[in-house]
Amino acid sequence: MTDNALVANPTLLGVSASARGHHGWALVVLLVGAILPPLDYFIVNLALPSIRDGLGATPAQLQLIVSAYACANAVALITGGRLGDLYGRKRLFMLGMAGFVAASTLCGLADGGGQLVLGRILQGLSAAVLAPQVLATIRSVFTPHEQVRIMGYYGFVFGIAMVIGQLGGGALVTLHPFGLGWRAIFLVNLPIGILALWGTWRFVPESRPPRGAGIDVPGMVLLSLFLLLLIYPLTRGREEGWPAWTLLCLAASLPVLALLVRVEWRRLAGGRDPLLDLRLLRNPVVATGLALALLFYSMSAFFLAYGIYLQGGLQWTPMASGLAILPFGLGFLSAPLLTPRLVHRWGGFRVLSVGFALLATGLVLATHIAALIPPTPAFYLGLAAMGAGQGIVLPSVLRIVLAEVEPQQSGVASGMVTATLQIGAAVGAATIGGLFFGVLGHQPAPADYLHAFKAAMHTLCVVLIVATIISLAMGSIHRRQHRER
Repeated sequence: MTDNALVANPTLLGVSASARGHHGWALVVLLVGAILPPLDYFIVNLALPSIRDGLGATPAQLQLIVSAYACANAVALITGGRLGDLYGRKRLFMLGMAGFVAASTLCGLADGGGQLVLGRILQGLSAAVLAPQVLATIRSVFTPHEQVRIMGYYGFVFGIAMVIGQLGGGALVTLHPFGLGWRAIFLVNLPIGILALWGTWRFVPESRPPRGAGIDVPGMVLLSLFLLLLIYPLTRGREEGWPAWTLLCLAASLPVLALLVRVEWRRLAGGRDPLLDLRLLRNPVVATGLALALLFYSMSAFFLAYGIYLQGGLQWTPMASGLAILPFGLGFLSAPLLTPRLVHRWGGFRVLSVGFALLATGLVLATHIAALIPPTPAFYLGLAAMGAGQGIVLPSVLRIVLAEVEPQQSGVASGMVTATLQIGAAVGAATIGGLFFGVLGHQPAPADYLHAFKAAMHTLCVVLIVATIISLAMGSIHRRQHRER
């Protein structure tokens, strides 16, 4: 049975026909679920000084407030997606949202740095249960024609999350609503989450495969252990000077990965349901899409180096540095809304290549005129081009990969893509970010900041050019594969 037939008859996926009348409100609820996890990653950055002063948090705890959330989220994403495939995406969406609200409450009421770090870990785990259900539900409930437009909205809310996170976090801390100070950045999730829970119960249809499937406990344990051994040292290693434990963890991740692959293939051979269906990687479009996701999110190194360069090299204030990212955010906001028209005119694969090309071109433009004070309009134009490129690439990669899998596998596939994005972010920050700090040195002069920024951004540009070339080949790979079918 084809994907189109399944979507045309949603009852085959456990979606009632009457529920389709509420699709507009269902989409609103799903997009709220999409915006909360990235929002809570960005919103905490500008609040860290206030958290330090308010709780007496140590530098290590401040680093963990950011990195523990990202690590917990990445480790559990694929498992969260698979659980939605097994037990129903609406059910897991509501469970993840309820957990996110509870964890946000714990963060907002924390009376010490350790308690706040624990709350952030629980937030990350809840977000990992919540987020994959958004993409999986979109894939299973909406028609292929609708998905092009909806994935544009999905990319748009990521842009909104970045802008609101950078500016809204600072505003909440500065305005001090109800005397809450930094606690407001977490407690604001309570009314939003409660409304989203009601909206999910009221409007979002349940979707899951028609047959039951077993849960792969060994696969979940091994996959979580592999991602933890990989992502946590990459996230923490640079900040701690790459101590021996980080290198041992990275080395240990390889045999764990080998054991995971062996266990999953044995489950497939025995006719049991694996957590990670490795047969998806036999599809060259899926495999290429995951590779592009890994390269794409190395962009995390830009955000790491950009703020430090502006404040250390150009002596900008934190508020001015936050406002300087607005052109990027505006590009990110606008591009996903234009993507459906571009896809209709040029095709999805060509649009993906355009997005990567915009990223690379904008990065070159911004980097080579970064030293001009005050920055010229061309500098901000480069940032806007980068934002537009990122706003095109993110929904395009997700849409292309999910279109290649059966609806009953969309949960684990969306988890694989989003986990790969997180791994790419960690690898980019560790490698290209490590290059930036290595060139910068311990007692840098203003000129050293520019030298380090350019060295790191040139390396990132090479990565994006490679991704552009790979994306150009992706369309022909897709056509050749479907001719063979």
